[in-house]
Amino acid sequence: MYLATTDAATTATKVTRGRVGGPVLALGAVSLVTDISSEMVTAVLPLYFVIQLGLSPLQFGFLDGLYNGATALVRLLGGHAADRGGRHKLVAGWGYALSALSRLGLLLSGGATLGIGAALAADRLGKGVRTAPRDALISLSAPPNALGRAFGVHRAMDTTGALLGPLAAFALLWATADAYDAVFVVSFCVGLLGVLMLIVLVPDRAAAPAPQPAAPRPRAALLAPLRDAAFRRIFAAAALLGAATIGDSFLYLLLQRRLEFAVSWFPLLPLGAAAVYLLLAVPAGRLGDRIGRRVPFLIGHAALLGGYVLMLTTGAGLPLLAAVLLLLGVFYAATDGVLMALAGPVLAAERRASGMALLQTGQALCRLLAAAGFGAAWTLWGTRPALIAAVTALAVALLAAALLLPRTERHLTPA
Repeated sequence: MYLATTDAATTATKVTRGRVGGPVLALGAVSLVTDISSEMVTAVLPLYFVIQLGLSPLQFGFLDGLYNGATALVRLLGGHAADRGGRHKLVAGWGYALSALSRLGLLLSGGATLGIGAALAADRLGKGVRTAPRDALISLSAPPNALGRAFGVHRAMDTTGALLGPLAAFALLWATADAYDAVFVVSFCVGLLGVLMLIVLVPDRAAAPAPQPAAPRPRAALLAPLRDAAFRRIFAAAALLGAATIGDSFLYLLLQRRLEFAVSWFPLLPLGAAAVYLLLAVPAGRLGDRIGRRVPFLIGHAALLGGYVLMLTTGAGLPLLAAVLLLLGVFYAATDGVLMALAGPVLAAERRASGMALLQTGQALCRLLAAAGFGAAWTLWGTRPALIAAVTALAVALLAAALLLPRTERHLTPA
């Protein structure tokens, strides 16, 4: 049994059953607004790159991998910086601000691949800096037996922004005759609003930091969470599954080519998955609190595998579109916040952000490899052989993860 020593854990136990605390709701509101900003851009990027700029799937795979995986070192440093002195809000705020400013980089790039890559890297750097401190704040603000619910509520609010972002992008493109610059400008303004909300609504920190031991060497401090055997198993399972995840953008491109619908509808594709995520995020978190978080985590990846299989075996039509988006939404609802709730109890309070950053880094690097690998396979072999390879890889990774994940979960008990 691991004993928590933070005041946050003690305070959190006083929260009425079925509710989450104010800091979680405030962070959810910030994430909602920020996700409107980010998803406005994310929804149009595949269309902008492949249709308007004429990039090949290999080039798009490289940029998509950069967009999702070029934050490894910054994630680790951000988590470590947040843990030192309990500066979670400050570090997260810098991350939110950098992501907002990256929209101006897209606006000023003029379609140049190098400039676009730099802007995407800046956005992902910002996300890498803020994600672990934000998730650590959530973890420190909720009772240990309700972490799944807390992360589910936060992810549901976050996903509301993911629903509104593509709608805003679609409306802007329709109103401005495909003026992508307008999308980038509005996204920047909304991103700044999210930064202001963080400053005003979110407390400086959820709890006083635990007493700090003598400072270890930087490398040892960054990798310290891996000393715990349970965390190592969670880390290995998440990394393996990340290496077999090809990314949403490729699925959306494949659906557009298979169904041959007008490209103006492309920004709306993420809405289907986001709607399912919104509906299931809290139930999936509550289920994980009751029966163990490894179960929904594995079920979510099984749903993603089902989506890949449908892309191989089902003909074109609306049923294919609906089924793939449904399974993609189940995947995110059962894995995103659930993974953080699974890892939280095995991490000491003073290393909470560092450990979560390390876990997110492993996933990001593996998804970078997966995106680049699938883009190369699509370019060299075609879509069907590339999908067969993706199905095989994910099936093997899912079996390995089922063996790796701890079958008994450690729960924090307030001191």
